Amino acid sequence: MTRQQEGFTQDGLRQPEAEHGAGENIADLIRQLTGQGTHLAEQQLNLVKAEVRESVHEVKIAAGEMAGAAVVGIAGLGVTLMGLGYILGAAIDNVPLGVLIVGVATLILAYVLYSAGSKKVSSAHLTPDRTVRTIERTPDAARGNLTSETRP
Repeated sequence: MTRQQEGFTQDGLRQPEAEHGAGENIADLIRQLTGQGTHLAEQQLNLVKAEVRESVHEVKIAAGEMAGAAVVGIAGLGVTLMGLGYILGAAIDNVPLGVLIVGVATLILAYVLYSAGSKKVSSAHLTPDRTVRTIERTPDAARGNLTSETRP
């Protein structure tokens, strides 16, 4: 028997023994790996869905609590303003006039706050210009037409 027949190469290194069906074992392993990867992805997706559901539920509860706090707060503000009106009315010996002064002052404050908020909203630019430009340029980029644009 020659050295090559005994499983050695010409360099004197031992040749690996070939197993029958090794290709089938690798194919099975790849199939199992693919199946496990798919299963893991499905499990991760289910976990994300459950977490989002839980978070949305918590946000709904928090929003309800905040709305309730706003209603109670507005009622409390009304009572406080009435109290201030009666205190002012008692100080000037004319309760209806005191309540009227506090009411008018409150309306003026509300108008000032509303005007400031309205100016900020009207001056706010809500259009996503960069995103619109990117979307408009996408077909050109796909064709290889990339021109440099100056940024505003």
